Formats: sequence, structure tokens, C-alpha cells
Amino acid sequence: MRSFYKGTFLLIITAFFGECIEFLINMVMARELGEKGLGLFMTVLPTIFLIVLLASFELPISISKFIAEKDAKYHQSMLHQVIKWTIIFTIVLTGIAAVVIPLVPIFQSYHPILKWLVLFILPIISFTSIARGFFMGKQQMGKIAVSNFLRKIVQLGMLVFLFQWFSFDLDTSVLIAFCTIVGSDIVVFLYLMHMFYIQYQRIKKGNNEALSSRLIWKDLLSVSVPTTGLRIFHALTHAIQPFLIKGALVASGISAANATEQFGMLAGIALTIGFFPSFIAHSFMTMLIPTVSKAYANGDYHKLQKLLQQVMVITVIYGVAAVGIFYFYAEQLTFTFFHSSKAAVTVQLLWPYFLLNYFIIPMQAYLIGFGLLKDAVIHTIWSTVISYTAIYYLGSLSQLQMGGIAIGMNLGAMILALLHYMTICKKIGFSVWLTPVNRIQ
Repeated sequence: MRSFYKGTFLLIITAFFGECIEFLINMVMARELGEKGLGLFMTVLPTIFLIVLLASFELPISISKFIAEKDAKYHQSMLHQVIKWTIIFTIVLTGIAAVVIPLVPIFQSYHPILKWLVLFILPIISFTSIARGFFMGKQQMGKIAVSNFLRKIVQLGMLVFLFQWFSFDLDTSVLIAFCTIVGSDIVVFLYLMHMFYIQYQRIKKGNNEALSSRLIWKDLLSVSVPTTGLRIFHALTHAIQPFLIKGALVASGISAANATEQFGMLAGIALTIGFFPSFIAHSFMTMLIPTVSKAYANGDYHKLQKLLQQVMVITVIYGVAAVGIFYFYAEQLTFTFFHSSKAAVTVQLLWPYFLLNYFIIPMQAYLIGFGLLKDAVIHTIWSTVISYTAIYYLGSLSQLQMGGIAIGMNLGAMILALLHYMTICKKIGFSVWLTPVNRIQ
């Protein structure tokens, strides 16, 4: 338990500074791109994340789970197989992407170089995922923390330098914003692959035993396939979300240009503020996946119960404090950091959405550790269908508009949090009040 909290604390500290930098990044983009440019950036971003997601194939999660559960003598065999097949997978994926990406309609509205930037980043993400998963499984969180911090500081430095010394039109400015993301990923790739190479050479010199490739990929794919499916579903729904929200707002009677600006304020300002404390939840998730996987494999339900209690209590403490500040100081926050107080009402309306997501993120780590990925997928589908239906119906009402959008988002988060929570409690033998009951296998 001490190593768990030590690693979590390290991740939280570095993630805090990383989120501060992320906040500055969004401030720079909001000022340099303007509301329209920010809306364009946020509209295409989910589509790019969907493409990049395929390159990672959720290897960080599946590899970290494998390393946490299996004896160290099998690690070299697994890594050898993963590296070999990642090379093949990346070549095939890049070839397919080179044909498909130029045909995707959304890219026709952006600078022509953007589609090639996405193609360039695919192999970088694929191989970075191997190193990230290895260090997560080994619980060497210092390297994960450094890589996360590097990504943010490099992106901020590039943004400030380029926009300070050069002047661009709107299309080029949006392209430059994406260039900084690619540049920061290259730096992270070089750092993690260097550290991974050093560790891999040490592993090769140890007493290793081979596992059949069939067994290795059975273990890895049992996690990667459903997790990737879940992430693809998330990415698809987030890619649809900008058009759904803007369509609902247009149906409510406002202009398309105004709808784009309102979505830009929602995604670029309100969500940036509301998800600022989520670095704590993501830090818990990073540590919980290997910890829960190992404890569950060993049948240590007492540890699982104790961890859940402690994570829930900590989340209540920081989550309630955070959303309280966001609610009562929304106007000051939006004006001070983004020079726009228009998004303040949206921040206030979404406080349940933010708070519930602080709980959802670590609970996903429990479901992954238990191997309950099918449950996670079903929960996500149900909550998204209900949420998106409410978003469009309520958001299209002239008397609600953005208020209706917020209600739909809050409803989806509430359903997802409750489904995750009840499933976890049943699995480890807890009531919803975190008191022991008979555990159901």
C-alpha cells in the first residue's frame, strides 16, 4: 500500500504541474485562435484522437496488466512478441491510413497538411505505447510522470514561440496548434524509447523463460480488444458530439456561427476548467490498473476493498472542494484565464458532470483490473445513448439551449458512475455504502 500511495503521490504532483501547463496551453490557444478558431480546433480533435487511438491499440493497459500479473521471467518473451507484431501492425495501419485519411470529409475544411500530420504521428504513438505500458506495469511511475510533463512543457514552449514571433491566418493557426501536439509527442517518444531500451537490455540478460505467442496474445488481446473497442466507442461519440451539440443549438434557433462559438466555449473553456482536477483521478487510474490486477489475481479482496474505500474518500474530499470553487467563482475564473466570462454559466451547470467523472475514472481502473471490460462497454453504451438523446432533445428547446446540453451531459455521467460503482461493489463484496456483504463471483 505504501508503494501505491508513493507512486500515486508522485504522479499527482507532476500531473498538477502538467495540468497547470495544460491550462496555459488552452489560454494561449483561446487567445490566439479566437472563439471561432478554438471551435474549429475542438471540432476536429476527437476525430484525430480516434485515428491515433487505433495506433496505440490500448497496449499501455494490456501490457501493464500482463507485467503486473505475470512473473518477471516471462516479460522478455512478451515484449519480444509485442515489438515484432507492432512493427507489422504499424506498417499495415499506416498504409491503410494513407489511403483513407485524405478521403475523410472533415479534413477537407482544414489546412491540407493536417491530414499528413496525423499520418506521421501513428508510428510514434504505436511504439510509445509499448514503453508506457511496460513502465506502468513495473510501477516505475517516475518515467510516466516525466513523459507526461515533457509533453505539456514542450507543447507550451512551441505554442508561445511560434505565436509570439510569427503571424498566421486562421487556417494556418489551427494547423500550428496541431503541429505543437505532434512535436511534443516526438519528444516523449525519444525519451520513453531511450529509457525502455536501457531496461530491455537488462531484461535480456536475466533468467528468462519463453511463453507461446498464442498464450501471450490471448492475455494481451483479452484486454486490448475490448478496451480498444470501448475507447473507439468513446472516440466515435466524442467525434459526433460537436456536431450533435451544434445541431441541437441550431435547432433551438441560434445561428450556425454562434453554435460553433458556444461549442468552442464549452469544449475549450468550460471543460478545461472543470477537468483541471482530473489529474488526480488519472493518477489513481494509472496506479490502480496494475495494483488491482495483481491483487485480484492473488485473491486479495481485503486490499481491494480497502483501496476502494480510500480512493472514494479522497475523491469526495478534493472533488467537492473543486466543484465548489468552480461554481462560486466561475465568472472570475473564465474571465481571468480566458478573457471571456460567457462560459461561466456553462461551468456552473456542469458541476455534477465534473464531479462524477472524478469518480468514474478510477472506477474504470477497477473494471479493467477485474477483467470486466464487457461490463464497462455495456455501461458506456447505455449511458451515452441516454445522454445523447437528452442532449439533442433538451438542447434543441429554445428555452433551454446550452442548459439542456448540460442536463444531458450530467445525466449520462450519473448513469455511468452508478453502473460502474454497483458492479465493483458486487464484485468485491461491498454494499453501496461500502460495508462488507457476501461477495458474488
